[in-house]
Amino acid sequence: MNINVENRQNTVRLNEGFVDFIEEVVKCVLNFEEVNIECEIVILFVDDETIKEINFEHRGINRETDCLSFPMLYYEEGKVFKDQYKNFKFKDYDMNGENLLLGDIIVSLEKAQSQSLEFGHKFEREVSYLVIHSLLHLLGYDHIEEKDKKIMRCREKEIIKKLCIFR
Repeated sequence: MNINVENRQNTVRLNEGFVDFIEEVVKCVLNFEEVNIECEIVILFVDDETIKEINFEHRGINRETDCLSFPMLYYEEGKVFKDQYKNFKFKDYDMNGENLLLGDIIVSLEKAQSQSLEFGHKFEREVSYLVIHSLLHLLGYDHIEEKDKKIMRCREKEIIKKLCIFR
């Protein structure tokens, strides 16, 4: 398992052990979602200006957002990782050595901090939620259609509860 967490911002100070905590969140989600292959995931922590630029470049939306996900795998409509890829034989180009290239996650810690204050919960809980949300996107979940949104929100809540991450 290769979880590469990079802090590319200096607006929000991170407590010692925060990156290790996020890595444990990722491992828990992968286990919960029955991902039975070693994976490589990149998580970038950035500021609002950086995520705004990336959001515009990739989605044509010229404003900051809390998180962005860039999955490396294709999913058939209505399928998630455990439905489509559980015992799949991946190609060499899907892999980095023994690790499946799952995708990249970008989180604005500046936005996460303001949202944690707005929603009245801890910063760690907000970042955890955003990482869980983004990782579920890498695993094929989506929230464009209402029925898919309900499924994704339910999974997010189950994972947050399993991790005992409270407000």
